[in-house]
Amino acid sequence: MLYRIVSHIPHVLFKPIYDLYERYLLERVREGQIPNHVAIIMDGNRRWAKKLEKPPWYGHLFGSQKLEEILEWCRELGIRTLTVYAFSTENFNRKPEEVNALMNLFEQKFKELVDDERVHRYRIRVNVLGRKELLPENVRKAAEEAERVTRKYSSYTLNLALAYGGRSEITDAVRDIVQDVLSGKLKPEDIDEELIKRYLYYPNMPDPDIVIRTGGEERISNFLLYQIAYSELFFVDVYFPEFRRIDFLRIIREYQRRQRRFGR
Repeated sequence: MLYRIVSHIPHVLFKPIYDLYERYLLERVREGQIPNHVAIIMDGNRRWAKKLEKPPWYGHLFGSQKLEEILEWCRELGIRTLTVYAFSTENFNRKPEEVNALMNLFEQKFKELVDDERVHRYRIRVNVLGRKELLPENVRKAAEEAERVTRKYSSYTLNLALAYGGRSEITDAVRDIVQDVLSGKLKPEDIDEELIKRYLYYPNMPDPDIVIRTGGEERISNFLLYQIAYSELFFVDVYFPEFRRIDFLRIIREYQRRQRRFGR
């Protein structure tokens, strides 16, 4: 009964309370330990678009805009690395028109990154993780250009997992290690966990402190399988385009309350 009454109150009346709570959360978060690396499975774009009776590309467009917001939230908090799951190897099996629309969006966004003054002002390095040879040539070239012009930046890092699969990453690393053993560059006894990390798509990337999945599903979906062994996992019900700053702050606050033992 109370829910029905509250649901009819205009949202604008809640905004002062909402803003006050967000400021309170921000202050509490800044007092605690800030994660160094946050990874996000950006799920729910298509379902959000369907809810609005729009085509899938509409959800992906708004999802890309949400990512820009999240990158700014990370910068404000001093989170140095953000990794997002943009397109898996399995996503190539979607309808051709959706895949084509996504590829066009990726090309556009990479070109925007190259010219975005915020990228250069805040010295954000862009990395693309995945089997880039599977991408259309125009997308691959745009991605490589974004990587090239930001390669020397080190203040913040944005990793885009594109044509990516966690098992594929491990497979490719093992293949490269075997080749180097056969060529005499490595000895079998040289192989340990740290060496394997040097052969992943982004060598020696710090492991994520937090993995967030939006959209209500509670699975990893082949994302960063090697790197998330001790990451803190958070699953939220909201679709990615609806993910709010207050949701992000709540997750960081909960992360700060958890005790990370790393198996000890």
